[in-house]
Amino acid sequence: MSKILMVVSGADSLKLSDGTSHPTGYWAEELAASHEVLRKAGHDVVIATPGGVRPTVDPISLDERGGVEEADAKRFRAYLDAIDAELARPTDLSTVSAGDYDAVYIPGGHGPMADLAVSADLGRLLTDADTQGKIVAALCHGPAALLSAVGEDGSFAFSGREMTTFSDEEEQQGGLGDKSPYLVESRLRELGAVVRPGDAWASRVVVDGNLVTGQNPQSSADTAQQVVEALARR
Repeated sequence: MSKILMVVSGADSLKLSDGTSHPTGYWAEELAASHEVLRKAGHDVVIATPGGVRPTVDPISLDERGGVEEADAKRFRAYLDAIDAELARPTDLSTVSAGDYDAVYIPGGHGPMADLAVSADLGRLLTDADTQGKIVAALCHGPAALLSAVGEDGSFAFSGREMTTFSDEEEQQGGLGDKSPYLVESRLRELGAVVRPGDAWASRVVVDGNLVTGQNPQSSADTAQQVVEALARR
């Protein structure tokens, strides 16, 4: 059994490009489906947030506004309810060490763009985890969290690495569009990442050594399964 740190955004809003505040949080499927796959494989999953705050589920990730069918929403709600005790008392991100975990897993939702992308604690954790060869996984908008791994000299820990993320195309089609404060795909490219998105709204996972990234909510279970397989090879 491996120990996996699931880093979840603690943000419940995102400031848009027009200055307004957009309600957000983590995306239900990305946390629930990923957590379920990892836990069913026998791994210990520890949830952490900045400041140890209870994370907020993005309301549209549980209804038709987010393109989620009622049957799926019901299933995600049930799973989140089943792990509510873990969500209610997450570990404070500032207290964790990469050496205590075999993998770091970051689900998305627009929340990571607000807090994880600029978290110094997470930046140190991800840099340490990558240096130690631990598995680093991020899903959909979760790769925005990788933006935190920029050193004082401006170097990006994941420069030159192949990855995917919620694409600029998907953001325009079904995300925040022009109101998004920045585009995750474009920002990662600017820092030197080799971003290779696939077709919009189709499951896609990119593996580059110890780095595992998934493109969108449709990639949730597949991304987690890639982490399970990577851990089994160790």
